[in-house]
Amino acid sequence: QVQLVESGGRLVQAGDSLRLSCTASGGTFSTYAGGWFRQAPGKEREFVTSISSSGAIKRYADSVKGRFTISRDNAKNTVYLQINSLKPEDTAVYYCAANPLLLKLPNGNNNYWGQGTQVTVSS
Repeated sequence: QVQLVESGGRLVQAGDSLRLSCTASGGTFSTYAGGWFRQAPGKEREFVTSISSSGAIKRYADSVKGRFTISRDNAKNTVYLQINSLKPEDTAVYYCAANPLLLKLPNGNNNYWGQGTQVTVSS
């Protein structure tokens, strides 16, 4: 059983940068794929990005390509999400996810989830 805890969300200005962290415990995190989803007010939770257990394979939603970067440090059991050039439409609760299988993670099924961290971007 993997437990995930996100941090780093806060109120920022449009154009700012932010780094979210997700620290895992309770499992061998280095064998899990990691990822991020987000849920904006009144909308469904959507896939943002994923990273393989080794960090070699990364995938991004089209809406965030070029501004979001996922990375991981397996020695620290942590996955990061670097967000640059923040826009008001990036306002959402950001959720960390983990799955033993990289290909299943974007579907949102059978993932381990964190509790979420709020990112608010003011214009």
